[in-house]
Amino acid sequence: MKFLVMSLAAGLLASTALADPQRNAYFGETHMHTALSLDAFIGGARLMPSDSLRFAKGGSVIVNGRHKQLSRPLDFAAVSDHVEYLGEMYSTIFPDAPGYMQDDLEQLRTLETLEDKQQWFYKYVVSNNRGENPSHPPFYQGPETTQSGWTIIKDAAEEHNEPGTFTAFVAFEWSAAPGGGNMHRNVIFRDAIAPDLPFSSYDSNKVEDLWSWLEKTADEGSTLLAIPHNSNASKQLMFPDVDSFGNALTTEWAERRQKWEPLIEMMQIKGNSEVHEAFWQADEFAGFENANSIQKNSNRYFHKRDFVREGLKIGLAKEQELGVNPFMYGFTGGTDNHNGLTGDVAEDDFMGGHGPEDGTVDRRRTGGVGGWIDGSDLSIGSLAGVWAEENTRGSIWDAMKRRETFATSGTRLKVRMFGGVGLSATEPLTMAADGYANGVPMGGVLGASDQAPTFTVYAEKDAMGANLDRIQIIKGWVDATGEIHEKIIDVVWSGDRAVGDDGKLPPVGNTVDLKTALYTNDIGAATLFGSWTDTDFEPTDGAFYYARALEIPTPRWTTYDAVRNDLPLLNEVAPVIQERAWGSPIWYAPKS
Repeated sequence: MKFLVMSLAAGLLASTALADPQRNAYFGETHMHTALSLDAFIGGARLMPSDSLRFAKGGSVIVNGRHKQLSRPLDFAAVSDHVEYLGEMYSTIFPDAPGYMQDDLEQLRTLETLEDKQQWFYKYVVSNNRGENPSHPPFYQGPETTQSGWTIIKDAAEEHNEPGTFTAFVAFEWSAAPGGGNMHRNVIFRDAIAPDLPFSSYDSNKVEDLWSWLEKTADEGSTLLAIPHNSNASKQLMFPDVDSFGNALTTEWAERRQKWEPLIEMMQIKGNSEVHEAFWQADEFAGFENANSIQKNSNRYFHKRDFVREGLKIGLAKEQELGVNPFMYGFTGGTDNHNGLTGDVAEDDFMGGHGPEDGTVDRRRTGGVGGWIDGSDLSIGSLAGVWAEENTRGSIWDAMKRRETFATSGTRLKVRMFGGVGLSATEPLTMAADGYANGVPMGGVLGASDQAPTFTVYAEKDAMGANLDRIQIIKGWVDATGEIHEKIIDVVWSGDRAVGDDGKLPPVGNTVDLKTALYTNDIGAATLFGSWTDTDFEPTDGAFYYARALEIPTPRWTTYDAVRNDLPLLNEVAPVIQERAWGSPIWYAPKS
């Protein structure tokens, strides 16, 4: 069944400072770096955690000699500095800190050329962190300096947290990269109760040991979770068949991963991790921000299981084998910005995210971020969306924990989905009430049933952005033989298009003028609402369903760069993109 809604249902998606049992959409950022991260500092970052949170709230800052300010403040944010060199950066930045006058740190503070900075970084970071047993460099002055840096992060979150207006989380990044495979996790605390020291990959680069630390920290009074990110560069480690020690996965392992890691980062500045066009030829929207040049570095060659959709399907198969799904992930987004610019995701104002590595038009067009990616392949990053009762730490963190979240490619497009047997809402005003009463929201689990589930989906355009093309539902399932499958359903779309004999919906059109980098909203819809029942449902097959909402085509940041500087468009990247949002899956669990 197909519905089109051209006007917003009053109050359904409104932001409010009051607790709303039907929940509101809030946008934020949980993955960014300040001068307390060594790789950010060496690239010229000088904003501290408090500066970055002030920027997230709409404050003005100067970065790389440029004035920067968000056009719209965020609702929530977390500074997630790398803790591996947190003590070393405290010694580097503060003249009264232990080790400030150490020769290597004096050299770090005075590096001038990009080449010298890259050499210093490779010597002390890359060669160490990607080894089997990474450790602190010789200029580390001990855990007291790490504690001092961690206190700065915690104090900044306390300073900027304003319940009902802006939420600032205490957070850090555990940055394990065994063999160059990206296994990083962002650890997010629900409140200010946090230990004196965070846990780094120098304590252990095995994720199982991180989970043990999370459990110990929780036993001591903290409430926290971990978010894996950037699976496209994980070298098949993010969704493995064995644990970090080479042992077969167990039910206990699956239980621990599901408990401590409810979300995964769908997209960031180093590309989109949903799918890749090389492995999903049947998905006409799989060629989005694929970041292929990542494969030039550290043997990070892409495989199908490096991507989130495949990870979700593998999780279904593991559940059939182990009784528990270890990869039961909701979706979130982040930028991984290393300039301290929290949520800096405007396509028309991209200045890179890594200091001089990608801080000029020329570097973005012909250079790149050393050891990682070509400049032209960079994405602007992503935003995290949550459906929560109010803008407070507890409410937003709880939404993350229960996976009632969505990720966007930087736009503030809102997407929502409910699933259940016999959901009856036919317009968005009653969608949430019906969904909560008779089904489950995004991130939820449908229990065993002999009746096919129905899913209601809703999307609202970014108020300052592009109209909507369509909403799709992606289904993945595992059959009785253990084979995994998927299909994509166009549920609702704008205009009077019809699905053709080939099963495809015609493109929405394209209003982008490549000579001016302008587009119009003469096509598409402001809101879309639809309903779909899975008529191919098999009660014995475990499954997941997630919504993907797409905007009409708009200029990519490379096109804005070219037009502003009277340069030709780059051939190696698409001049236009279709921004999108991904809603967390709803799972169906058959009887065991």
